[in-house]
Amino acid sequence: MGKRLVNRLTPLAIKRATKSGYYLDGNGLFLVVGKGTGAEVGGKSWVFRYKVQGKTTEMGLGSADIVTLSEARQKMTDARKLLLDGIDPLKHRQEVLRIRRHAEQSARTFEECARALIESKQSEWKNPKHRKQWVSTLETYAYPKIGSMDVADIDTAHVMRVLTPIWIQKNETASRLRGRIEAVLDWARVHEHRVGENPARWKGHLDKLLSAPGKVQRETSQHHAALAYSEIGAFLRDLRERDGMGARALEFAILTAARSGEVRGMLWSEVDLDAGIWTIPGIRMKAGKEHRVSLSDDAVKLLEALPRRNELVFPAPRGGPLSDMSLTAVLKRMGRADLTAHGFRSTFRDWSGEMSAHPREVIEHALAHQLADRVEAAYQRGDLFAKRKVLMADWAKYCSTIPQAADVLPMAGKRKTK
Repeated sequence: MGKRLVNRLTPLAIKRATKSGYYLDGNGLFLVVGKGTGAEVGGKSWVFRYKVQGKTTEMGLGSADIVTLSEARQKMTDARKLLLDGIDPLKHRQEVLRIRRHAEQSARTFEECARALIESKQSEWKNPKHRKQWVSTLETYAYPKIGSMDVADIDTAHVMRVLTPIWIQKNETASRLRGRIEAVLDWARVHEHRVGENPARWKGHLDKLLSAPGKVQRETSQHHAALAYSEIGAFLRDLRERDGMGARALEFAILTAARSGEVRGMLWSEVDLDAGIWTIPGIRMKAGKEHRVSLSDDAVKLLEALPRRNELVFPAPRGGPLSDMSLTAVLKRMGRADLTAHGFRSTFRDWSGEMSAHPREVIEHALAHQLADRVEAAYQRGDLFAKRKVLMADWAKYCSTIPQAADVLPMAGKRKTK
């Protein structure tokens, strides 16, 4: 039986190779033993020998003291795959190293870029107050969270981490901060410190995740039209007969008593279907804190029936998250323009307070509300998840129940939340 054409070497053969020269393993992979002095054995290393346009080239794969036989074979295989695609593996490695060195040389933190931009704008800002406002907002809100980050690594999640905690309470400041972050990232891109789209841009991006500036205060001060809880069963029955991602998102929002924005930005990576838990990261929560949502069996079945087009659970038809008007459009098509998606949280709150025996603090936790009583909040450190699980299961069961006409109280179909 003839000698093997590949995988000729063994760990023992490598150890015993003391004479200087090339020892073939196969497919162009060689163990190279260098020349030693006197009784000293020369160093051992790996080399991949190949031809490109008739020219023989050697590519070093590392020292045999560091790179094992199996690792050397894998490196050789990777190089051969590049050759099959018409790519010279040695030139490819040199280009990767060049790009890496360039990235290291051009790496800048967000704070460094911000300060450089502010310095460059000095002559344009006639009012010193303008510069002071720029510096103040960035130092207060941006630097603590993204200031030390490589500006090239900043993405939408990082920008949302800065903006979300203050978007409602300090909307004017938050809106200006967003524009300043966008300007810093644009400056970094022009100066080749980052590439790609600006994650702080508003139109067509953050406007899908955050309420529009100027409307936030009106939204938080106005009451949201809510459905009487006695009508939720019939409403949900009609909603389930409708197709479309907007209808499913609204149904899911009702079953979980979650905010519209939390549902529209929901990611599959946040969901554990087996455990029935949806974990919303703090960057997407109104209070800026992580919140666990207990998923009823009906909510889990809804998610299991959805197609997985991308990371978003409820993507828009053309990609990206659903707009804040998608759920409103569903209500209009159902002839219920008198209602709002947010109002169903009030429906849940009224039902749980008037029709269930669940404690108030459990209900408030389910709505991700902060307890108003600071003393009570201090003692209530847990999230009461086990109790909330029972609450949400009871709510889902009630939502699937359509009372008989005699059982329905004469309540108005539209009312205002408190």
